[in-house]
Amino acid sequence: MTGLKWASLSGLAALLCVSTGCTSTHDTATKTAPLPDPRMQEAVELAQLPPITPHGVDRSGRKQTGGASYYAQHFTGRTMANGNHFNPNSNVAASKSLPLGTTAKVTNLRTGMTATIRVEDRGPYIDGRIVDVTPKVAEQLGMRNAGVTPVIIAPIVVPQPDGGAKLGAGANEVTPDEVAEAR
Repeated sequence: MTGLKWASLSGLAALLCVSTGCTSTHDTATKTAPLPDPRMQEAVELAQLPPITPHGVDRSGRKQTGGASYYAQHFTGRTMANGNHFNPNSNVAASKSLPLGTTAKVTNLRTGMTATIRVEDRGPYIDGRIVDVTPKVAEQLGMRNAGVTPVIIAPIVVPQPDGGAKLGAGANEVTPDEVAEAR
């Protein structure tokens, strides 16, 4: 068939389809399927990477692994790095490697228990530890009697130097509502 005849036949088929209301499954899928959020796609890719042991401030959004400890009661009311006062009944945490304002999911590797934290302080300053959590979070993680516990931290939202925020590996592990709340 020549190009002109083929084009005429294709045009006729399209006209017939429009007049009868038919659509291909491809057309329907592209019209109704939402486009993937590129930020969420990056979070999915980050979640597939192995956890890192952090050195310095890490804004990548990758999971981190190391030890978790919890604040002693005598820190109650002390000023944290972000200027707020420490409340042992909150979900705040201290990290040397995650930027202040980061929201993350912490998982106790011994129990599988999880908690969501917000980094508002700096520390812990002991080798091998990557996060200090409040007594409330320590209870949620089932680590009050253990003292130091191996954990994975999966950042949900990580503040960036330009004032924006980046979704981290943990955004792939929580609901869209939890991601929105973390911002």
